[in-house]
Amino acid sequence: MPKTVTPLTARQCQAAKPGKLFDGGGLYLETTTGGSRFWYMKYRHSGVERRHGIGPYPQCGLAEARAARDKAKALLRDGMDPQQQREVERESARTASVQTYEAIARELHERNPLGWQEAHREKWLAMQTRHLFPRIGGMPVAQITAPILLAPLTVVEAQGKHETATSLRQYASQTLRYAVQTGRAERDVSVDLRGAIRAPIQKSYGAVTDVERLPELIRAIHGYHGRAITREALLLSALLFQRPGNIRGLQWAWINFDKETISIPSHEMKRTLRAKVQGKPHVIPLSPQAIECLRRLENLTGGGVYVFPSERTGERPMSDGTVNAALRRLGYSKDEMTAHGFRAMARTVLAEHHNIPEAVLEELLGHGKANPLGSAYDRTTWTKQRIEAMRVWGAYLDRLREGGRVVPLKRRKA
Repeated sequence: MPKTVTPLTARQCQAAKPGKLFDGGGLYLETTTGGSRFWYMKYRHSGVERRHGIGPYPQCGLAEARAARDKAKALLRDGMDPQQQREVERESARTASVQTYEAIARELHERNPLGWQEAHREKWLAMQTRHLFPRIGGMPVAQITAPILLAPLTVVEAQGKHETATSLRQYASQTLRYAVQTGRAERDVSVDLRGAIRAPIQKSYGAVTDVERLPELIRAIHGYHGRAITREALLLSALLFQRPGNIRGLQWAWINFDKETISIPSHEMKRTLRAKVQGKPHVIPLSPQAIECLRRLENLTGGGVYVFPSERTGERPMSDGTVNAALRRLGYSKDEMTAHGFRAMARTVLAEHHNIPEAVLEELLGHGKANPLGSAYDRTTWTKQRIEAMRVWGAYLDRLREGGRVVPLKRRKA
């Protein structure tokens, strides 16, 4: 016959000495020589004797321990191992903690499987942290529905930030697709929000492309009465028509006066992560006018790293708003002319009035190959043609400043 066990009392539990006190049904309180006490349940499953941990005493009292024992016995009657079931529950809880929207978004941000550039990664996470995480970040991603996702987006849209709302929907879609790919969601519910948010009106950068207005702009730049460095930044923006970030971040180490070129390292260009690592430098031929501008700047900032250093410290380039602020000071609104607009200005005028081939212009602008195979087979660099085009452009801007007739300049045959 099974051994009869007298149930424990609360007083016995409190006075327990090192060893085991049995309560019946496999439940016992084990006390160590150090004085700590813990409830266990002894049981057999699949012919093997095992031990199921219940909890520490006195945090887990006698009544709670008995209830846990009864729950474990119910599992045994259903053919389940109580200890294995606990491990399953713990794993489920752990998995649930990494299945929230915020956890998955941060995991995607950390892994960066799409090869985002650092600036985009920072923006991607910062915008989600500000607008999405406070509302849906703690939700299991599988429970997020289209209406739930729409709620924070409409808050942003109501503030008039249509472009931000559109970007957030795209970021949410990337997060949800990643959740689907990693088996933590069934589908990307953001696809159901197409048309639910007003699309932003895309505006081109303000640019002077009318040749009748160009002389006024060029003369205004030459007559700028602000800081000398800012005036040269305006002029070099017009002469080189590179991206504003590359102009203001220009370093003296990239300039070769002997070869009359600027070589912007690949990682400084607006390219994919792979192209940044594997791509070649962007080489810009310098016209005589650009060289003169750089020589003047050499006397001002040649002892530092940057051609256009910050006013406060030479360890950083000038502010990204400096050139635009100077254009506003010259009387040009953001709809009329911007720092980025120098690119459109040169691209348009050189193509329409100087017959510079599109491929040469795209190379000068630092754009990738437009054909489907990209640079896999097309290795042309149009070196001679780019040198000629920059000389044509520099001379043309000189003529505008001097008040000559605005006529196309004939290019020498390559």
